[in-house]
Amino acid sequence: MTRLFEPIGCKVDLSTGAMGNATGSYQKRFRDLDGLYADAAAFEAMRATWGERIVYEVSEFRPTEQSGDLIFGVTRMAPGKVGDEYFMTRGHIHKQADRPEIYYGQKGHGVMLMESPEGEVRIVPVDAQTVCYVPPFWIHRSINVGKDDLVMLFCYPADSGQDYEIIARSGGMRSRVVAGDGGWKQVDNPDWRPRDAKLISALYGQRSGAGMKASVEIAASLRTVAAVLRAMEIREIGK
Repeated sequence: MTRLFEPIGCKVDLSTGAMGNATGSYQKRFRDLDGLYADAAAFEAMRATWGERIVYEVSEFRPTEQSGDLIFGVTRMAPGKVGDEYFMTRGHIHKQADRPEIYYGQKGHGVMLMESPEGEVRIVPVDAQTVCYVPPFWIHRSINVGKDDLVMLFCYPADSGQDYEIIARSGGMRSRVVAGDGGWKQVDNPDWRPRDAKLISALYGQRSGAGMKASVEIAASLRTVAAVLRAMEIREIGK
C-alpha cells in the first residue's frame, strides 16, 4: 500500500528570510568562506569584523530524498563585497547531474552564475518575482549584487544531491562577478582550469529521463508556490 505524505504550507518571512515548517536549516558565516574569493588579502582584512557574521543561510523542507519527491526552501544572503567581488554562495552541481533546479526571487537583486561542464558561462539576473531555471548539468552559484538582502525560494528533485568540490577542483568558476560599470560585471578567473574529457563524459553519462520528468514536476510545484505567495500578498494588502 502506498503511503501518502501530508500536504503542508510554509510561510516565508521576507524580512528575515525564514521559512515556517522547515525541516532543517544551516548558516554560512564569513569565516566559513575562506578561499572562495579572489582577493585573499581583502578577506583577511575583513575577518576581524565579519568573521562570525552570517553571509547566507538556508531553511528547507525535505520530506524525503526519494526520486519523484521535491525539496524546497529559502536562501537569504546578506549584501557585501570582498574587495570588489560580491558575496556569493559556494555553488554546486547536482550529484545526479541531470537534475534541474528552479530559483524564484522574492527580494533584492541577485544573479545566478552558471557554468557548463565544458566551461561555457551564463548569467541570469534574479530579482524579486523573477524565476531562474537552472537546467540539468549546469554548475551554479547565487550572488547578491544589490544593497539589501537577497531572498530566493528554490526547488529541486529530492534525489539530486550536491557536489561542492567540482568548483574547487577547477580553481573556482570560470567567471567572477565584481563591481564595475555602474553596477556589476563579469570578469575572467585566471585560476580556472578546464575539466578533463573523462570527467565531462562521466557527468553526461548520468543522463536519464528522470531529469526531464523532474523539470516538469518542479514547474508544476513552482506554479503552486507562486499562487500561494500571491494569495498571501493579496491578504496583506487587504488588511
